[in-house]
Amino acid sequence: MTDVDVDTDADSPWLVVGLGNPGQEYAGNRHNIGFLVADLLADRMRGRFKAHKARAQVVEGRVGPPGPAGRRVVVAKPMSFMNLSGGPTAALRDFYKVPVGHVVAVHDELDIDFGALRLKKGGGDNGHNGLKSITKAMGPDYHRVRFGIGRPPGRMPVADFVLKDFSSAERKELDYFVDRAADAVEALVLEGLTRAQSTYNT
Repeated sequence: MTDVDVDTDADSPWLVVGLGNPGQEYAGNRHNIGFLVADLLADRMRGRFKAHKARAQVVEGRVGPPGPAGRRVVVAKPMSFMNLSGGPTAALRDFYKVPVGHVVAVHDELDIDFGALRLKKGGGDNGHNGLKSITKAMGPDYHRVRFGIGRPPGRMPVADFVLKDFSSAERKELDYFVDRAADAVEALVLEGLTRAQSTYNT
């Protein structure tokens, strides 16, 4: 049976963009979950982030087994603020000659329970300013790894909720869920969207 995710750009690199806001004051925010996943992927690749002229921090490496079964991956953290993520993402895509179908945005998602994952390709931005900026810069046909943060309690404004740190209860499980999100990114790159969805969409 032919896999529906046959990759016509199999030799091209992948660009995994963790979305967040730069600066220590934002480091533990819910909105910065993409940075946390990017940091773990960089650790797994045994790389250190370096400044790139595209206003981003990047790590270049490989995931998967040695040889042709592995994949070249660039992990990036835009150093613009969230609502300007599209500029650095598009510039990195052009610099590394990455097909749009090999771009993965890792981001927080309000409409999913905390820690749950949804992988998809294309679609709308659901009000997420980082995705809105990326879509404006290069169209919607990139992959997304959506990390659930849940809805704000009571009448707390969404903007306040996403810019607050994870709660103490959430932090107890956060490392596990970040690890699982990094696994999902690697599965997407190595196995294709359909197989990764069957494993990680919860």
